[in-house]
Amino acid sequence: METTREAAVVYGEAEVFARTAHLFEGAEEIICAANDLNTWAWTSQRRSAMTHPSRLKHRARKLYRPGALIEPGRAEHVRELRRLGAEVRITTNEISETIVIDQRIAILAGDRASGERSYRVVTQLEVVLSVTSLFNAAWRAATELEVFDLRFAEVRVLAPRILDLLASGCKDETAARTLGLGLRTYRRRVAELMSALGATSRFQAGARARELGMV
Repeated sequence: METTREAAVVYGEAEVFARTAHLFEGAEEIICAANDLNTWAWTSQRRSAMTHPSRLKHRARKLYRPGALIEPGRAEHVRELRRLGAEVRITTNEISETIVIDQRIAILAGDRASGERSYRVVTQLEVVLSVTSLFNAAWRAATELEVFDLRFAEVRVLAPRILDLLASGCKDETAARTLGLGLRTYRRRVAELMSALGATSRFQAGARARELGMV
């Protein structure tokens, strides 16, 4: 662990869980932004260590990118958070992966070192408030989970077939006919799927889908 007067950098999920789990117990508000459900997977250890609650004991706002809804077996977890009382929104924009507890402590997800991801735990008030402000701006521009879920339903259903067609290398016109879609609709669905996977190219979308076990 590396420390400064108002921040600490920890490495790996086990260490960040050990050093921050207690901060969640008495929290009144927790906000969280993540590209998918892997970044903050260690927070599930805290929940599994307690009796499963029927409702969250604090106000929670969760902001995810669309990929969280198409990862196999993960979308239901997002919906469970909603049922427990969390406010959940989806954004197609880039976000900084972070957790803020009671606007006093921020946990910022960093890069990976020696195979382990780094996390910066910040207590400097100016930084925490700045992170909170950025989150609030992204939150206002995001879409409620239920609304996005309805809009995204077709893409989620078509995703495996679209990925197979992309991998086959067939032309868009052929792929569209295979799916019974118009060409413009097909290309829009491909773009939406790429956005959900956080991919900037069709090749990258295929690679990301393989990482997630979708193909």
